[in-house]
Amino acid sequence: MPTIARLGGLRVVIYPNDHRPAHVHVMGAGREAIFILNCPQGPPALRGYEGFTGTELQRILTELADMVLAMCRQWEGIHGTD
Repeated sequence: MPTIARLGGLRVVIYPNDHRPAHVHVMGAGREAIFILNCPQGPPALRGYEGFTGTELQRILTELADMVLAMCRQWEGIHGTD
């Protein structure tokens, strides 16, 4: 599972054999959230989470929004295009 970015102590991951739509897993310290990227320009949207607070999720969304185009390119590099 390639780590494509870090947000503080959290890893942003794309699984190589994962399903569409394009999305990332943000994880760390026993917590995980999944964000749909809405490629190519976002904005990312929360699909599900475990262990994060609302404030943490909002901070993550804000940071992911700044990187969405790069993450979409990385998703395409791993999974190809349809």
